[in-house]
Amino acid sequence: MLITEILYCGKNVKAVCDLNCDKAWGINLRPRVELSKNPDDYYWKMDNELGIAPKDTGSQEGGHGKPYKPTEHNKWCVRECERCMTFGLTEQIKLKDFNKRIYNIEPKE
Repeated sequence: MLITEILYCGKNVKAVCDLNCDKAWGINLRPRVELSKNPDDYYWKMDNELGIAPKDTGSQEGGHGKPYKPTEHNKWCVRECERCMTFGLTEQIKLKDFNKRIYNIEPKE
């Protein structure tokens, strides 16, 4: 796990990820399955359904691209990486579990 304290939107927060950069596609490129005509109704495929992500996703954030095993988070990590999340300095850390489907809109049971 990598934790970097950063200034984000005027607040001090922790950027946290699982350091699985080889499985990071970016929020806009990670393969997904659309569930309806609503473009927001999808789930991201699980890690075991995907191969290794591209080293260069072709996306940039503030001049930063996807890093490979960073020692601290860059702008791409915080703004684009689906594996990186921000938390308040005292907030408990709970990262997304990419061993499960991650739904953008939780299905109705």
